[in-house]
Amino acid sequence: MFKQTFNITATNLRSVFSRKGTSSVIVVGIGGVVAVLVGMLAMSEGIRSALKDTSHPDRVLVMRSGTQDEITGWLSATEVNVLKGMEGIRTVSGELVVVVDLVTRGTGKPGVAIARGVEASAFGLRPGLRLVAGRFFQPGKDELLVGVNASGTFADLAVGSELSFRDKLWEVVGHFDAEGQAHDSEVWMDLPIAQAAFRRNGVVSTARAFLDTDTDGATVRERIRQEPRLRADLVSERDFYAQQSQAKTGMVESLAYVIAGIMGLGAVVAAINTMYSSVSTRSVEIGTLRSLGFSNVPVVVSVMVEALLLALVGGVLGCAVVYLLYDGLTSSTLNVGSMSQVGFEFAVTPPLLLVGLRCALFLGAIGGLLPALRAARKPVIAALRAG
Repeated sequence: MFKQTFNITATNLRSVFSRKGTSSVIVVGIGGVVAVLVGMLAMSEGIRSALKDTSHPDRVLVMRSGTQDEITGWLSATEVNVLKGMEGIRTVSGELVVVVDLVTRGTGKPGVAIARGVEASAFGLRPGLRLVAGRFFQPGKDELLVGVNASGTFADLAVGSELSFRDKLWEVVGHFDAEGQAHDSEVWMDLPIAQAAFRRNGVVSTARAFLDTDTDGATVRERIRQEPRLRADLVSERDFYAQQSQAKTGMVESLAYVIAGIMGLGAVVAAINTMYSSVSTRSVEIGTLRSLGFSNVPVVVSVMVEALLLALVGGVLGCAVVYLLYDGLTSSTLNVGSMSQVGFEFAVTPPLLLVGLRCALFLGAIGGLLPALRAARKPVIAALRAG
């Protein structure tokens, strides 16, 4: 049985090169499905990584109870001062998070960016943030410090440029790099200036802080809840950004599978037709082999192996195209949770490539099954007469 299967399969595969046109239909169709699926999943992975990298294991957010994001939250100056004196917390930074309307570079279309009013302690809370051009803004002045992704996404954010919003003329004095974090898509300014410009006097959106060494986050969280001067909750940055990314990445991934499913249906139909054509072309060969005593199983296996190998070639082609064109490509997306426009890099990871290859083999198996069964069930006399 094994020898029969090997001989028929080898003969069948040698004939593939004489059917390049029909065989390429399967390769290109499945390759397209894999490219779309892996590409969209790479975008989702890039968004998730950008938000995940923003978190620090010892950094926490203190937010108004019941608030799900930074933009809609608020804490009073009194509450921030209470946090600064609380045991277990150090380097507290009250931060005002708002949105500003900017113009997208190149297209001239409206865009939305995060503007963050920060205190001097905000920079100490983010040791990975570094200045890459210009200088830091000066307290009390209408100056902006711009993340590298924001400067590449929006117009008029070069160092030395001036732009107008909130009835003020702002000067861009520097660019910063936050090592691929979501902050790279933000515009920073002095906290009191931001509070005045956005009419949030005495109010911040959230407070960020480091936990003291060997301090349990649950203990500090309970301490905050028990403090009568506070109406706030403590959440780790890791949990916060995981929650922020979940909804958007979940939607992107769902859309990826829906689109891939629709395209996959077309690819399967094309694969079935191609394999039926292949079986029809080889009817006399198959009938002859069966008349010589070859069983049905080797015939089925030979057709399935051909379909799977062509699908695998398509899968490898699709993965290669996505990896070469998109891995590390910088892009941005709007309205990621509360983060508005966030820059990210497509991340074509090995697990995603495996997903693409498994998808290709699955489609190939479906496309080859019916033609294989038809080839095996066709009467010997009918197969010989087909020639």
